[in-house]
Amino acid sequence: MTRFLKGTDRTLAEAYQLALLDLDGVVYRGKNPVEHAADSIRAAERAGMTIEYTTNNSSRFQHVVADQLKGFGLDVEPWQVITSSVVAARMVAKAVPAGAKVQVLGAEHLREEVSRNGLTIVEGPEDHPQAVIQGWYPEMTWQMMANVAFAVEAGAEYFVTNRDLTIPRELGIAPGCGSMIRAVIAATGVEPVASAGKPESYMYDEARELNAAEGHDLVPKEASIAIGDRLDTDIEAGNRGGYDSLAVLTGVTNPTELMLAPAHLRPTYVARDLRELGCVQPEPVRAEDGTWECRDACAWFENGSVHVSDATSIDGLRAAICAAWEAADKGAQLDETTVPTFDLKD
Repeated sequence: MTRFLKGTDRTLAEAYQLALLDLDGVVYRGKNPVEHAADSIRAAERAGMTIEYTTNNSSRFQHVVADQLKGFGLDVEPWQVITSSVVAARMVAKAVPAGAKVQVLGAEHLREEVSRNGLTIVEGPEDHPQAVIQGWYPEMTWQMMANVAFAVEAGAEYFVTNRDLTIPRELGIAPGCGSMIRAVIAATGVEPVASAGKPESYMYDEARELNAAEGHDLVPKEASIAIGDRLDTDIEAGNRGGYDSLAVLTGVTNPTELMLAPAHLRPTYVARDLRELGCVQPEPVRAEDGTWECRDACAWFENGSVHVSDATSIDGLRAAICAAWEAADKGAQLDETTVPTFDLKD
């Protein structure tokens, strides 16, 4: 049965107690803030929402990320930043004996977290590591990736921090950790045992646990919302873990991708940006004639294509998403030529 976009009778900041908020493409792009993000987060916190920042980026210390966010005018403690290095080190520590030798490809943050979890860092395959963990950072070289491949070929268990193929940077979209992982897989024929980052939902669970460790009650899943710009990481992780989710259009995803999303990548809500944390979410409604209506906009499926009354409206997009999901789940073969092109107004 198709699950369509939902609506709320309160603002998102009032309807959910905890926001599990992605960073790259949602709060910042590299060093630059995303428009409206900081003001919207502050407003959500004033409304009673708690913010946890979850990122697949494995290269930056929690306090460094927190300091950057403070530079945007946000009040952030390092423990609120959950990186894939934090999660990955705990994951590996559970999989190998205490003190086991682990080869690490990643920034100092990842190395520090591995050591903090009682594991012994070794520098290369000649040290016969029991496990190898691969992260991402700008200074990584071909030789470093080759050493990971050599260790994996020799039998080391292969773990990764995340599998993001791309990462938003100041100048555009750049290769992410997942692109480098593919190179190792191509060389060895070995898939990673596990990934710490999204789309696995463990990062969201960890964020809730760490929030509780700071003296708060454990927030239940139904009172938590995953927010991100990537369907194949942020939103899929929410779906895997049983969390409601909000997809924003400030990063990687776009209207076409949303309309064509398969069931496991479909969010609960869609918004242009984080300003909608302070808004009631309208629920698209299906009329008896099959038209999907969302406030003043509507969309419908006819002659093999999805049509919309207003391709400049976020409500038009919401209606078109529901029309497309319904048609696809009934067997329609949709692609980018059979869904409307949106030019959303600010």
